[in-house]
Amino acid sequence: MEALLSLAIALLVGLLLSRLAKLVQLPAVTAYLVAGILVGPYVLGLFDVPGLGFTSAENVEEFSIISEVALGFIAFSIGNEFRISQLKKIGKQATIVGVLQAVITTVVVDIALIALHFLMPDKLPLPAAITLGAIAAATAPAATLMVVKQYKAKGPLTDILLPVVALDDAVGLVLFAISFGVAKALGAGSVDAVSIIVNPLLEIVLSLGLGFLMGLLFSFCERFFHSRSKRLAVSVGFVLLTIGLSMIKINLGSVHISFSPLLTCMMLGTVFCNICDFSEELMDRVDRWTAPLFALFFVISGAELRLSVFTDLMIVLIGIVYILSRSAGKYTGALWSSKIAKCDDNIVKYLGITLLPQAGVALGMANQAAALPQGGELIINITLFAVLVYELIGPLLTKIALTKAGDIDPEGKRNARDEHAAKMAQENAQQ
Repeated sequence: MEALLSLAIALLVGLLLSRLAKLVQLPAVTAYLVAGILVGPYVLGLFDVPGLGFTSAENVEEFSIISEVALGFIAFSIGNEFRISQLKKIGKQATIVGVLQAVITTVVVDIALIALHFLMPDKLPLPAAITLGAIAAATAPAATLMVVKQYKAKGPLTDILLPVVALDDAVGLVLFAISFGVAKALGAGSVDAVSIIVNPLLEIVLSLGLGFLMGLLFSFCERFFHSRSKRLAVSVGFVLLTIGLSMIKINLGSVHISFSPLLTCMMLGTVFCNICDFSEELMDRVDRWTAPLFALFFVISGAELRLSVFTDLMIVLIGIVYILSRSAGKYTGALWSSKIAKCDDNIVKYLGITLLPQAGVALGMANQAAALPQGGELIINITLFAVLVYELIGPLLTKIALTKAGDIDPEGKRNARDEHAAKMAQENAQQ
């Protein structure tokens, strides 16, 4: 009962705030995150009333399955952007930009934090500085996708944005594994080639392989169902099955067999949308079904943000350097790489701004880096600080950039009631 009350309050507060956010032209994502803070441990949770919001960080963690499922569906939706017809147009450009901007961001943040390490070596250990540089490469696909869907963004910038965000996570995983391996080697005094090279590459290959197989099986099974409701149910079932399988972890000595749920579900969506001839209609139905799930995901994400990080001035200082250097790396990296790829002028100008949001993938990396004896806890706190800032301002900046690029028509968006009224008027005119 208490869990259901907490979820109901979280969803309703998020929806109510989204209406207020619309009045001041803020994206709904920002409203959901603020709602999460309000119903989280630092506001409503302080009253310690079970069912009235989330009473503690542990209470929020109990709903982590919702976040896992939501991220899986978000990745599945992004996979829909990798249609072969679309990739023929922008595939080369998206690959160049996706890889280069991630690498440039890591290099810029590494330089800034390593310099800060030499200024305050006892506050920022070198292994932590190197690891944070790799975490900086990750971009939050969830916030970006939600802004695109809310404002029905279409255009050259949107076309390249979602594939770049998807590639960003794959490149980020490799960069993190290498940097984390180097960080552990600095602490232990020895280099482990398996953890630096083999494990990250194995995770990417296995994730793509599992997603490919599940996509083939999904496409085959869909043929046996003809009603829209059953096809939707099969789609939801396969995404859930893929998420569950991608959480399997097997340790064989120093070799770790694991999967990335994001990459696996992206490949599932990619294979399905390129094989199934009615995938666009089905994807649209899945998007409508997942709308409340995504809203809950962002409210829970807001509740997970730890406002206590602001009480430590050193974390704030290092966090500011991290945010500024990452922002500079993302913007300049996207600028240079899109120029190299000969992209549209609006992509060159605005793509870097849309890549600023950071959340789930970065936090996952930070949690893994917590095992570092030198600076593990610091990495988590800095990442939490950055996520708090980026998630609150990132969606708004993404909306502004897409609007400036002409991918969002500020006059063209109508709500459901307006669309229904227009449809009815058109039908009456035809009679």
